[in-house]
Amino acid sequence: MESQVRGGTRWKRFAVVMVPSVAAAACVGIGLAQGALAASFSVSGQQFKVTAGHLHGEGFAQYGGIDTVYTSTEGKTKTQVPVAVSSFEDATITKMCQSVKTEIPLIGKTIYLRLEAGNDEKNPVVAENLYIDVAQLDADAEFKNIDIGVAIQDKTEGPAVKEGETVLPGGFAQQAETADLYGVEQTAWATTAGTFKLSGLSMRLGTDAKMECY
Repeated sequence: MESQVRGGTRWKRFAVVMVPSVAAAACVGIGLAQGALAASFSVSGQQFKVTAGHLHGEGFAQYGGIDTVYTSTEGKTKTQVPVAVSSFEDATITKMCQSVKTEIPLIGKTIYLRLEAGNDEKNPVVAENLYIDVAQLDADAEFKNIDIGVAIQDKTEGPAVKEGETVLPGGFAQQAETADLYGVEQTAWATTAGTFKLSGLSMRLGTDAKMECY
């Protein structure tokens, strides 16, 4: 079923928009189980948290995908997880925070890595051909000229499906000319970009759980 909406559209919780994409990702998972598709994009077994005051994206698309995740500390065990891939041709991000929690079994400690950048509108984080493999996302969102329910191969916005990403041909996708997300809180498996400029980058390591972005 195809649904198309033109003009400015605003959802209080962007997670609602993700539901069809995650459902499409589940279909991809069925294809994997039946041996119809191959997952070749491998990521670490650690999710990370990201917050942002404002993300403005030009050329937005979102679709279901599958990441291959290492699930053992030895790096020998893999599993496939569904993700909602959010992609932007160009993006600017203000007040960005990224944190990752890492267990160190040999010393019995938990280490937190926290990155911050783009602390003001004049010096934002700037990215081109940005892809975010999202597990969970909450934000206030506004889209311009949004199409919901297009086939992945027929989308005209956003960069091309990234190399190594497993998607279902003819699967569900949505796209918009522009996307503005406010008060972003998300958990992701991977982020890739053609270029990624971090203005005012600050990095810290520590053992305090309060170092997580949220």
